[in-house]
Amino acid sequence: MTPLGRSRRWFLKASAALAGTSPLFAASLPAQSKEVRLPLIAYVGTFSSPLRDVLPTQVDLPPGNGRGIHLFEVNRASGAMTPAGMYELGTSPGCLALNAAGTRLYSANETDHLGQDKQGTVSAFSIDRADGRLTLLNTVGSGGAGPTYVSIHPSGRFLLVANYFGGSVAVLPILPAGRLGNATDVKNDAGKLGPTKATNAPAGSFAISGHDRTHAHMIQADPSGRFVLHVDLGLDRIFVWKFDERTGVLAPNDPPAVSLPPGDGPRHFHFHPDGRWFYSIQEEGSTIVLFDYDARAGRLTSRQTISTLPPGFAGSNFCSEILVSDDGQFVYAGNRLHDSIGIFSIGPNGDLTYRGEEWTRGDYPRSFNFDPTGQFLYCCNQRADNIAVFRVNRRTGGLQFTGHYTPVGNPSIIVFLDLAKVKR
Repeated sequence: MTPLGRSRRWFLKASAALAGTSPLFAASLPAQSKEVRLPLIAYVGTFSSPLRDVLPTQVDLPPGNGRGIHLFEVNRASGAMTPAGMYELGTSPGCLALNAAGTRLYSANETDHLGQDKQGTVSAFSIDRADGRLTLLNTVGSGGAGPTYVSIHPSGRFLLVANYFGGSVAVLPILPAGRLGNATDVKNDAGKLGPTKATNAPAGSFAISGHDRTHAHMIQADPSGRFVLHVDLGLDRIFVWKFDERTGVLAPNDPPAVSLPPGDGPRHFHFHPDGRWFYSIQEEGSTIVLFDYDARAGRLTSRQTISTLPPGFAGSNFCSEILVSDDGQFVYAGNRLHDSIGIFSIGPNGDLTYRGEEWTRGDYPRSFNFDPTGQFLYCCNQRADNIAVFRVNRRTGGLQFTGHYTPVGNPSIIVFLDLAKVKR
């Protein structure tokens, strides 16, 4: 990995920034001066070509142009990103998760070439607290082919994995030093597949992606950690599991799942900060469904369905990411082919109102994320090989393009680590 050369360069950059500030602004800086010397780091997972003779499964076109996990230093004022190295990995680390302490990074490697059972892999990395560099701790089987999503249980003791091509989810223990152990549980999705034509597809849509078999697409615990939820796009269902934090085993909840309209294809979801509302985005139906969430029983009750697209849209679209702003005021929804981010305000009862959309300045927005302050949104334009940066209007929810593009081959996900806030 390319070293970051942090110390001298960051000291000079911080000194120059302070020298150019007005006296009034500088007077407010002493409490933050220590933090300025350490960078804000962005890790970008990509679809990557093999480095040797191992051919990973490529889940989307074009074939992987990334090199693995790319690192960037982020300008806190402008949002611009500067390349700062990479961890070369030819198995498409398309999803990344950081632990709460900011000392470990985990990647889902979207391949199916581990052993005769065609598993994918998940890797654990330690993070250098001075400059964010990664060191591989270990790599283990993911419990199925093509792992597409990883998340960390609120306890910090387990990694949850969704295997898209394997149609399964797995629980991996996180050992005391951050390494991963073998799965404590693997659940294989089963049921009746949905139709290839989505119930809520826009007029003229030919969006057909994942109803050929079971496809676990996302897995995450609820805020309490008592329940774990995962979506299967091919089955049009959201599963709810009781989670045993002692053993790392999943057990079906009552009821064990809720169904989405046939063919709509649930992909990702996001809890509202207050935990009462749950928003699911459907890849082929191009909808968001609002669910009321009963945290005591782990039950979902649907209440609203709204299109992710502007009124009157006709044609094909594949939805991707969904995020709720940290203040709980807005929902953002990714549209691939339409290449936009839909913006929705959240009402007093959780209901969504369409406010508009912003062009992503690229092709096929696979995912997006906010920086730690919520001032900027970074969009991974997978087929355009770039990440576009937008300034967020916290009052209206609107997005304004900053003019900053960062070239990255087939970016899939971006996560942030503020090294100034990592415990020394």
